[in-house]
Amino acid sequence: MGLHRGRAEGEPVGQVTVPDFYDVTLNRGTQVAGYVNGLRTALAATGAEVDLTQPGHLNPTVVAFDAMAVLLTLMLVSVAGLGVLNSVVLDTRERVHDLGVCKAIGMTPGQTVIQVLTSVVGAGLLGGAVGVPVGRALHDFVIPLVMRAAGSGTPPQVQNVYGIPELVLLGAGGVAIAVCGALIPAGWAARARTATALRTE
Repeated sequence: MGLHRGRAEGEPVGQVTVPDFYDVTLNRGTQVAGYVNGLRTALAATGAEVDLTQPGHLNPTVVAFDAMAVLLTLMLVSVAGLGVLNSVVLDTRERVHDLGVCKAIGMTPGQTVIQVLTSVVGAGLLGGAVGVPVGRALHDFVIPLVMRAAGSGTPPQVQNVYGIPELVLLGAGGVAIAVCGALIPAGWAARARTATALRTE
């Protein structure tokens, strides 16, 4: 639950550091409604200007930032997938004669799809291996700058958000994007007729 403190009229600015937000975690078994009512009564008696935010009530600013982050992530993933699609389409068209030879000696459509998809796995692994450390370094550099610009320190729960499982998943995301981007040209290569592919130079 969040507790926001408003600045009183006439309170000096820049001389005394006064927190304006408290994050309260209740012990197990504590009744949230009773605690909130009691806290609100006690604070009202002091004349403090406060705003209680109970769990489930999201800050609109936080929601807006989260939505922007999700939108940016989707845009970056889409651009990366389209880049893979473009590269694999060009590569597949250049190798269509070789694929026709492989089909002529017995390669099945499923094996053709696997061959095309495995051709991009290495690039996906390389992208994940390079992108994850670089992204982590940029995160560790940018977040403190943003927090200092906002006039705040950098709490550990804001800075240290990536553990080993998250980093592994992000690295695997490079392979997933590469494979998803190659699915369409892999399907086209699997459907191509052998005779047509052999006549292509």
